[in-house]
Amino acid sequence: MKRIGLMGGTFDPIHLGHLLAAETARERCGLDEVWFIPSRKPPLKTGEPAASGEDRLEMVRLAIAGNPAFKALDLELGRPGVSYSIDTVNELNARYPGCSFSYIIGGDRVNDLPRWHRIEELAAAVAFIGVGRPGHPVDIGALPEYLRARVSVVPMPQLDISSSGIRAMRREGRSVRYLVPDDVHDYMIRKGLYGS
Repeated sequence: MKRIGLMGGTFDPIHLGHLLAAETARERCGLDEVWFIPSRKPPLKTGEPAASGEDRLEMVRLAIAGNPAFKALDLELGRPGVSYSIDTVNELNARYPGCSFSYIIGGDRVNDLPRWHRIEELAAAVAFIGVGRPGHPVDIGALPEYLRARVSVVPMPQLDISSSGIRAMRREGRSVRYLVPDDVHDYMIRKGLYGS
């Protein structure tokens, strides 16, 4: 059975921290591939993404182009309404019955798992790989018992990079080079994304 890691999120924009988390999880957990799935409207965030779905998907494609184990999917962008992980997993399980899926999430998201939509059903369908994130310690013991066995935590080199920080820097006219892949940086400049 093929082992697939799922990286969901707005990727507004995708940055080196996302890529490092995906590669770390792939290597440490023996994943065959990692699929990046930009969300249309994330359930635990307020407001709309700053960049369009098309721009965010294109930045993901540019960022992962050099890694044959990485793939971009547009299935949440094509679905109306809030992007719930359980809907995505149900669709992927139907489309790819020969694959097992694990969600790769940041440490801040591990602590939020009990708030996820239909989490008990989701936890029965996938495992979770939590990767460390600066300022967000992971406490598996604080999770409900049904989740504890479904979450693995892998250490990752710490990069204090966030999409919101990158957007703020762009609004201030500051350089974000070396926080995002070069092709993503060039795309943001060419398209005038995030201000400046």
